[in-house]
Amino acid sequence: MNSYLESNSAFRQGENRDMITKPVFIVYGVSGSGKTTIGSALAKKMGVPFYDADDFHPESNIQKMAKGFPLNDTDRAPWLQDLANNISKWSSDQGAVLACSALKVSYRNILASVVPEAIKWIFLKGSYELIFERMQSRKDHFFTSEMLQSQFDALEVWKDGISVDIDQEIQRIVEEIESKLKMQKSEIGVIGLGVMGKSLATNILSKGFRLSVFNRHLAGKEEDIAKNFVSEHSNIPQGFDDLSLFVASLAQPRTILMMVNAGPAVDVVIEQLLPLLDENDCVIDGGNSHYKDTLTREAKLRKKGILYVGAGISGGEEGALYGPSIMPGGSKKGYENCGPFLEAIAAKDEKGNPCCSYISPDGAGHFVKMVHNGIEYAEMQLLAEIYHFLRFHLGNTPDAIHEIFTSWRSNSKDSYLLEITADILQKKEGEDFLIDKILDKAGQKGTGGWSTQAALTYGIPVSTISEAVMTRCLSAKKEERIEASKVYARSFSTVKTDPSIVEMLEQAYYAASLVNHAIGFDLMKQAAKENKWELNFSEIARIWTRGCIIRSDLMENLTLFFEDSNNTPLLMLSEVVETLDKSIDALTTVVSRGIGMKCPLPVLSAAANYLLNYTSETMSANMLQAQRDYFGAHTYQRVDKEEGVYFHTDWKNI
Repeated sequence: MNSYLESNSAFRQGENRDMITKPVFIVYGVSGSGKTTIGSALAKKMGVPFYDADDFHPESNIQKMAKGFPLNDTDRAPWLQDLANNISKWSSDQGAVLACSALKVSYRNILASVVPEAIKWIFLKGSYELIFERMQSRKDHFFTSEMLQSQFDALEVWKDGISVDIDQEIQRIVEEIESKLKMQKSEIGVIGLGVMGKSLATNILSKGFRLSVFNRHLAGKEEDIAKNFVSEHSNIPQGFDDLSLFVASLAQPRTILMMVNAGPAVDVVIEQLLPLLDENDCVIDGGNSHYKDTLTREAKLRKKGILYVGAGISGGEEGALYGPSIMPGGSKKGYENCGPFLEAIAAKDEKGNPCCSYISPDGAGHFVKMVHNGIEYAEMQLLAEIYHFLRFHLGNTPDAIHEIFTSWRSNSKDSYLLEITADILQKKEGEDFLIDKILDKAGQKGTGGWSTQAALTYGIPVSTISEAVMTRCLSAKKEERIEASKVYARSFSTVKTDPSIVEMLEQAYYAASLVNHAIGFDLMKQAAKENKWELNFSEIARIWTRGCIIRSDLMENLTLFFEDSNNTPLLMLSEVVETLDKSIDALTTVVSRGIGMKCPLPVLSAAANYLLNYTSETMSANMLQAQRDYFGAHTYQRVDKEEGVYFHTDWKNI
C-alpha cells in the first residue's frame, strides 16, 4: 500500500511526554541579605541540593567585581542563561534551592525562561542600614560594601512568590518561609485522590501550580489520604479532609477538579460544594460521567452562577501523571478559567501544542470521551481476535506474534494499543507466558455500552463498537461456555502460518480499524447535528494523537484528513477510499477463512459486513420493508416513484 494513509509514521509512544518537574526555590535579594545562609538552611530542611549563583560566574565576571567594578547586563546575560539551563536540569531531578541576587525583573525572566513552572521565588527583604552593617563584618568576599547602594538602586521587587524579613534568627526565617509557602492561596484544587486523582494532582504540582487536595475521611476505609499525599511531595500542596477548609484555601475565582466515581457520587459532592462556592467559581468533572448527566448539572449550576465543565480525560494512570488527552465541554466561560491548568497538564502533540481543546457546550466533552472509549473497546477486541487467530488457528507462539505485531508497528500502523499488546505477549511467569494464566472473562464499565445506547438514540450504526461490547458480555458467561463446549464438542482447524496470510491479516487489521474509527466519528457527527454542537473533528483527532489510549499513526493522519473536510464522512475521504479499495479483499478473505476454521472474529466480521453494506448501492432492506408492510402495514417507498411517497400493499392477495 503506497497511499499517504499507509506511509505516515508520525506516532511513536513516549514522544513529547512531559517530564515531572520538581520545584526550584530561588532565594533572591541584595548582597548581604543572607541568601547563601538561608538558602542552604532551607535546602537542608527540604532535603534538596543547594546552589549558590555566585559559583556559576565565569572568571571574567569574578575578576571584574574583585576590582570594584559592577557587572553590567552584558556581563550577566550568559551567566543567567547558564543558570536557567541548570534550573531545568535540577527541576527534572530532585529540585533545588538556588541563592541568586536576581535584582531585576528582566534577570528573573531569563532565569525562568526554560522551566517557569518549576520556580518558586523567595525575596529576602531588609533595610540598607541592617545589610550595610552585615557587609562590613564579612571577610574574603569579592563583593564590597561600597557596592551595596548600587544593588538597592537596581532592586526591582515584584509580587510573585513570597517575601521574608531578615531581621530575625535564621531558624525563624526558614520556618516563616515554610509557613508562607503553605499559606499561599492555591490556584487549583482536586477532590478525590484515587488512582487518577492522585496522578493528576501530581501532574498539576509538577507544572508549578499551587495546589490544594481534598479526600473524604472514612474510618477504617479512607484515612489520612490527603495528609499522606502532602507528605509525599516536597512542593508543598495543601491537604484537607474538611471540605469547607479546602474551598477556603483556594484563590478566587476558584477552580476545582472533581475526580470521583461517575454517577450519584458526583451529585453528592456538588451538593456539598454549592453552599461554599461563589459566582464564577469553576467546577470540573474529570470522571467518566454520562453526557446527559453533565448537561443537566451544567444547566443547574449555571442558574446559580457556577461554571461547570465536563471534561473527558483519557490516558489511564500513566497518562494522568505525564500528560493525558483532555476533552472539556460545558461552560465556555468555565473553560476560559480552567483552560490554562488543563492545557498545562495535558500531553503535547508533535508540534508541542496541548492535547486539550474546548469541545462544545453542554455534555459535548463527555460525549466525545464516551465515543473515544467505544472506539477503544473495538480496537482492543480487534487485536484480541487477531492474537487468538494467530495463536490457536495458525499455530504461532506468543513470541512469534510479538514479532508480527512489532513489524506492524514499524509499518505505519503504530498505536498505543498495538504496542502494549506486543509487550503483553513477552511477559512470562516462570517458564510460562502470563497471558495463558489470565481468565478469559472480561467486563465493561459502561462507556462502551453507552456508545451503543447513544447510537440507537441517534440512529447511527456502530457495528464494531456494539459487537465489542457484546463479545465482552458473552465472555462473562464463562461457566455456561464451558458446558456448551462439552455439549457441542466441536473441533477447529489449525494450519501452518505462511507470509501471505500474515500480510492479509495486517491489511485486514488496518481496514477494520479504519472502519471502526469512521463509525465513531459518524456517531459524533450525528450527535453534533442534533445537539447543535460545533465539533471540529480535525481538532478532536489532534487531541487524540498523544496521551489517550487510542493514540496512533492513524489518528495523526485523521487530523490532516479532517482539516478541510470536517463534514465529509471518513469513509468517503479519498485517502481512506484508496486504502480500503486495496484492503477490502484481505478483510473479507481473513474473515471467511477464520470463520471456516471455526475461529470467532466478531469485530473483524462486523467491520467487513459494515463496509460491504456501506459500499453497496442495493442492500437487503427492501425485503425488510416488505415484511414490515405485510404484518404491520408500515408502508414502504418505491424506487420508481418520487421519494417521500409511501405505499401499502395487500400482500395476501397474490
